[in-house]
Amino acid sequence: MSELRAATRQSTARTGLVEFDGPRGTVSIPCTIADVSGTGARLKLDWSLAFPKEATLIFADGLRKTCRVVWQKRRLLGVAFADGVASLDEQALMMTEEEQVLHRRHIGAQVRAAREARGYTESQMANLIGLPPGDLSRAERGEISIPLHQLTHMADLLLVDLDSLVAGPASIESPPLGDAELAAG
Repeated sequence: MSELRAATRQSTARTGLVEFDGPRGTVSIPCTIADVSGTGARLKLDWSLAFPKEATLIFADGLRKTCRVVWQKRRLLGVAFADGVASLDEQALMMTEEEQVLHRRHIGAQVRAAREARGYTESQMANLIGLPPGDLSRAERGEISIPLHQLTHMADLLLVDLDSLVAGPASIESPPLGDAELAAG
């Protein structure tokens, strides 16, 4: 089932707080940030309760994002960032290093599978999207990220939608990461 949203969510399992003004002052409720994107998040709460239309999501590292509640279903809450798309620095803080490494590996595997399915070599695809030689190979291994404008161009060339490259079904099993891999991510 395809959901409509402004940006693709990335799975995470970080803890945070939802803060809002209540009748007796500021209310802070612990939550699990289940998914996050540049435009919002899906939160799991410890209990069901009515929420105001606007609240502040506080990530464990202190990042604060004012959010509008888009939907609520029992203990699940969908929020959109009130100030628009999060900056790249903010987005990096929203996922752990390990989650970022796994995300890069996942995208790389999706890109490789789509490229091979269409019969392009790494060299041909890199040339078509304007990546330096060797960078596509490194991106497919998850060592570096492919800029969004190049991923969009690649999706067009491979006749797939962008979501299938960045959030399609997992095509690889990710081995556990060691400390050296996390440090290099």
